Amino acid sequence: MSETTAEAAGYGAAPAHPSDAPARPEPLGVTVAPTGNADVDTATSRLADADDLPTQSHIEVYEDVHRGLRDALAALDENRS
Repeated sequence: MSETTAEAAGYGAAPAHPSDAPARPEPLGVTVAPTGNADVDTATSRLADADDLPTQSHIEVYEDVHRGLRDALAALDENRS
């Protein structure tokens, strides 16, 4: 097969427009139902921020949400005492 024929068949041909930019994340569309507790709702609403971030940045969001939920739970325990 000649080089021209190979290229025409798609063998070894380079993409027309190579992209060095990473692919944009696709939003998951996960919804969080309100709980009625303002502290919990504030914490969980932060989960939507992960949709606009690359995967490696999700941990920061998850840690922030976890911290907010932990604080809300601690506040409930304090109010019960």
